[in-house]
Amino acid sequence: MTVPLVASQLPLPLVRRGKVREVYGVDSDTLLLVASDRVSAFDVVLREPVVHKGAVLTQLSAFWFRRLAGVMPSHFLSADADEITERVPALEPFRASLVGRAMLVRRTAPVPFECVVRGYVTGSAWAEYRESGTLAGEPLPTGLVESARLDPPIFSPATKAEQGHDENVTFAHLVQALGRAAAERLQQASLALYEAGRGYAGPRGIIIADTKFEFGSTPDGRLLVIDEILTPDSSRFWPADRYEPGRAQPSFDKQPLRDYLAGLKKQGQWNGNAPPPPLPPEVVRATSERYLEAYRLITGNPLGTD
Repeated sequence: MTVPLVASQLPLPLVRRGKVREVYGVDSDTLLLVASDRVSAFDVVLREPVVHKGAVLTQLSAFWFRRLAGVMPSHFLSADADEITERVPALEPFRASLVGRAMLVRRTAPVPFECVVRGYVTGSAWAEYRESGTLAGEPLPTGLVESARLDPPIFSPATKAEQGHDENVTFAHLVQALGRAAAERLQQASLALYEAGRGYAGPRGIIIADTKFEFGSTPDGRLLVIDEILTPDSSRFWPADRYEPGRAQPSFDKQPLRDYLAGLKKQGQWNGNAPPPPLPPEVVRATSERYLEAYRLITGNPLGTD
């Protein structure tokens, strides 16, 4: 039986512990990312880990980083535990906790914005559109229904929040913060990555409804896509054969636990803040199965058999 990893403890300097990942310093040029099986919903980290989740996020990101390297270079170096422990021998005693879930990456200076691309009107975008016909204050076409496809997709940046909620901002806000050339480069890279990703996933049965990218710059000024990419945590994956505009869609992600928690909120049994309520085992199991199925459909292989 696979034992979930709630948090890693490695003999390297801890740079940051996020909602899901620990980031360790390897040397002046390299970081080690370790994806735990922690899960968050409504910006709250839940008590129960979701087994296999960290490995799915790591290995699916590695798959996309390799596949989309011609579209945009990334910080990815290796997600192979043998290569990682060979490069960092101090990690050999911890190899079992690294298999599948550790990624060696280049250090970058992160861009302080989430670069969101929306190919369909859903989530917070649908909520704002339904109320005001806009996204981040900018008008969208009239007459859209929930989950309607957007052609072309919309670049929709957001603030990056370690705690609390990200906030959608306009492209003009991004230009003001970073300068027009940098903002346009982020827009172009995000849209190109999204188009390439959804073009690959679509024939394999997954609609990538929206996604967020993160970018960082190297000391010599190169822009790289970083963190994770086109995973169930950073994207909405919908089953293509069940897509029906005009309603919310089933998805390959945290939908089972989101639905459960939303029900508690609706009933007044949870206020949406920490501490979170406990999750029933069947909700945790269903969530794990969604992640594994998304990985299988996109890569063509069950997790761990590539």
